[in-house]
Amino acid sequence: MAKRRTFSPEFKSRLVLEVLREERPLGEIAKEHGISPNQLRNWKAEFLKNADRAFSESKDEKELRAKYKEKEDENHALMAKVGQLTMENDWLKKKSEQVFGEEWQTKPGVKRP
Repeated sequence: MAKRRTFSPEFKSRLVLEVLREERPLGEIAKEHGISPNQLRNWKAEFLKNADRAFSESKDEKELRAKYKEKEDENHALMAKVGQLTMENDWLKKKSEQVFGEEWQTKPGVKRP
C-alpha cells in the first residue's frame, strides 16, 4: 500500500500563489512538483474560498486578545503595587533612621528585615 503524501500549508499556498500569478500553466507547475493538476485546482479553489479569513479575526483570536489584555492590565496593577510598596518601605527606612539613629538596625530589640 502506497504511503499517502501530506503537504504543508506553506507549500500549498506557495503553489497556489504561483498559479494565481499566471506566469506558467497550472499543468506545468503541477508536473514540476509531482502532484495532480486536479489537486492543485482543488487547493486553489479552497484558497480562494477561504481568502476572507486572512482579513477577519476568529472567535478564538478575539478571546486570546481579550485574555492578553486582561493579563496586561493585571500585570500593570501588580507593578504599580510593587512600586507603591517599595516607596513605602524606603520611606519607613528613612524615618526609622531619623527617629532611632543611623544604627537603628543593629540596636537590641530591633528585628532586621
